[in-house]
Amino acid sequence: MSDDERPLGSSGADDELSLPKATVQKLIHDMLPDDISCAKDTRDLLIECCVEFIHLLSSEANDVCEKDSKKTIAPEHVVKALTDLGFEKFVDEVKDVLKDHKQQQKEREKKTSRMEQSGMTEEELQRQQELLFAASKARFDAAN
Repeated sequence: MSDDERPLGSSGADDELSLPKATVQKLIHDMLPDDISCAKDTRDLLIECCVEFIHLLSSEANDVCEKDSKKTIAPEHVVKALTDLGFEKFVDEVKDVLKDHKQQQKEREKKTSRMEQSGMTEEELQRQQELLFAASKARFDAAN
């Protein structure tokens, strides 16, 4: 049996490829009306479909990346792959998520740079925080 004929998860390389069942179950529960439930077999099939979609999208994005003579798949490659595969309706949402992700990255960088600008090591900052917590606890205990 060739790798193409094997069911998902049966080859050595695909054994770890899946989605967290509990998370998918929660998403299904949140999307369905309260009076409808989803069988485990249905959930497992949905997971397999999602994994297959991810494989398809990543393969197409890789092809787009190679056509651009790049070695790393960039967000633009994924967006182009979505369009090429006929999933243009997802492009705006993907771009919105990317924009939010970039904003979160900027905020993380600001936090990191503040720590670096303090001129103190992480251990010194940790010790200073512990002292502040201890002083605050002492004041709280004295008040009670």
